[in-house]
Amino acid sequence: MQRFTHSFQGVIFDLDGTLVSSNLNFSALRQAIQCPVEQDILHFIARLPAVQAAQAQRIIEQAEQLDAQQARLLNGTEALLDFLLMQQIPMAIVTRNSKAAALQKVEQNNLPIDLILSREDGPAKPDPTSLIQVATLWGLAADKIAFVGDHHYDVDAANRAGMQSVLLTFDEHKAYQHQARFVYRDLQQLLQAMPLISLCA
Repeated sequence: MQRFTHSFQGVIFDLDGTLVSSNLNFSALRQAIQCPVEQDILHFIARLPAVQAAQAQRIIEQAEQLDAQQARLLNGTEALLDFLLMQQIPMAIVTRNSKAAALQKVEQNNLPIDLILSREDGPAKPDPTSLIQVATLWGLAADKIAFVGDHHYDVDAANRAGMQSVLLTFDEHKAYQHQARFVYRDLQQLLQAMPLISLCA
């Protein structure tokens, strides 16, 4: 198992598929708004004429709200967040979700994270802007922050921000996992890889 070779002073998490479950059917959403498979769905909506973009946005947001109602904590989430709280490590969430859906998932699952940046707060991942914004708010160097996610957008965003990219695979081989600084099965395995001492340098 990989162990963190140097300390970090903050952790940013993706939300869906990282901390909580998600059952969003992106194939169905793409069909509903006529988004080509090879295009990023948010970028596609941004380039639509205003009326079509608003309609597509409503379809996406309705699906996200339904998904938020069913979201549940993933294995290891509670234990890892409790550990980081005890170590006084600041935490944040950067998600491609809408703000409303993200807040609902956080609140109904009692996630102890107050700093939540959604797509309304800045360019969506893999753009690193929101990650850099969190580092600035914390007053920390980017390389002292770990970004944890389950998608290649998360790895790309972390690497572009100069942060430690941590990829969760859930036992599924991912073609891009070699691009991540650390790779773990899930949050439980990530917790086991952390030293049981203060992580702050």
